[in-house]
Amino acid sequence: MRVRVRKAISVTEEFFNRAKGWLTGIAFTMWVLMSAPTALADDISSSKLATGTQNLIKDVTSWLLVVAPLVTVVAIIYYLIRKTVADEMDAKKWNSRISTAVICCIGVVIASITINLIVSYYQ
Repeated sequence: MRVRVRKAISVTEEFFNRAKGWLTGIAFTMWVLMSAPTALADDISSSKLATGTQNLIKDVTSWLLVVAPLVTVVAIIYYLIRKTVADEMDAKKWNSRISTAVICCIGVVIASITINLIVSYYQ
């Protein structure tokens, strides 16, 4: 029993050591971001890198709005074909895959719209 207690203590200590490491890293990152000079903000926002990144994000998100539903339709057609030749147990799995595909498509579209909306505020 002592071995188990020691193992539990070492697991707990390991967890807290990892958490301490993560918190230290997050605190350091926040310190670096907060102490950065704000005078460069005007120069960065008008640079080619910033405007190019904004345009790239807009293009990718608009591309996702078209491609995600198309891929979902193709996947659902494939799943329906597989469902027609499956037995009862496999048909249930194909039904769950169809619903997962629809949910994932909705998630991709919502994420794409959200990212596009956030980027539009920076113009």
